[in-house]
Amino acid sequence: MKVLITGAAGFIGFHLSKRLTEEGHEVVGLDNLDPYYDVNLKKARLAILGQSPLFKHVNINMQDSGPVADLFKQEKPTHVVNLAAQAGVRYSIENPMAYVNTNLVGFANILEGCRHNGVEHLVYASSSSVYGMNTKMPLSPHEGVDHPMSLYAATKKSNEMMAHSYSNLYDLPTTGLRFFTVYGPWGRPDMALFLFTKNIIEEKPINVFNYGKMRRDFTYIDDIVEGVVRVTKNTATPNENWDGNNPDPCTSPKPYRVYNIGNNAIVELSRYIEVIEEVVGKKAICNYMPMQPGDVPATEANVDDLINDVGFKPDTSIEVGIKNFIDWYRSYYEV
Repeated sequence: MKVLITGAAGFIGFHLSKRLTEEGHEVVGLDNLDPYYDVNLKKARLAILGQSPLFKHVNINMQDSGPVADLFKQEKPTHVVNLAAQAGVRYSIENPMAYVNTNLVGFANILEGCRHNGVEHLVYASSSSVYGMNTKMPLSPHEGVDHPMSLYAATKKSNEMMAHSYSNLYDLPTTGLRFFTVYGPWGRPDMALFLFTKNIIEEKPINVFNYGKMRRDFTYIDDIVEGVVRVTKNTATPNENWDGNNPDPCTSPKPYRVYNIGNNAIVELSRYIEVIEEVVGKKAICNYMPMQPGDVPATEANVDDLINDVGFKPDTSIEVGIKNFIDWYRSYYEV
């Protein structure tokens, strides 16, 4: 495969690019090094990726239709994995237009590039956030997701709808992946594990939302990457049994699929913090706070389709995953 990965200097993009080049695939990594979080961390990831002759970094903005179109024409990728996005539920409350520009306009440019250049399969990041007000656990992609609680979630739901329209109109195979709370080495500094680890080591307070009762399906990065690789190689196909009288939201009579990638295990935030404390060897100073606007109280992924279609079930425990992250954190920051 020759894979165009957008957001290649990001957390998931870095790990996916590394895995694919190690497998012998050519990777073109689009990333404009957006300063939403520490650019030096992104540059450090790119430095590692650049050690492979199969990796090429391209610094362009996904919102710029001309450069994106030119990139597709020049590189002719066989597959595209769109991971670039303005991330974060909370930031979408402060700066909604950043999400419209990157997650909607940028994604439209990617769809156009795929349409006009014979891309065999477009895989793109959706999010567990699309489940919004849904409370029936585990969350299933076969249930409707029409009540997002943040603009971030709404843009991810919109990506799924946009992809379906291209699958319908142009027979472009598309697969959306709803990621559930991804964590691990080289993770994002704005995510809970990173913030908690840093502050616990430095003996500073941590903000614990929903008074520690938040429940999440924490998914380790290696499991996410394994799922993405398998799905990318398993091109979306039409569901021949699809019924318009009883429409299944995550399949279609066109080459369209949506999957959850989660650990299928729900963990309370208070337990997550306990494991960090055990690994760091210090107690957290907790500043207990109410729910943040836009957040959901609980997520748990139904991954039956992922198991049935690509034969994979994420299963890394938080005890293993958190230790791996903290080992990386101590090494990278020389703590």
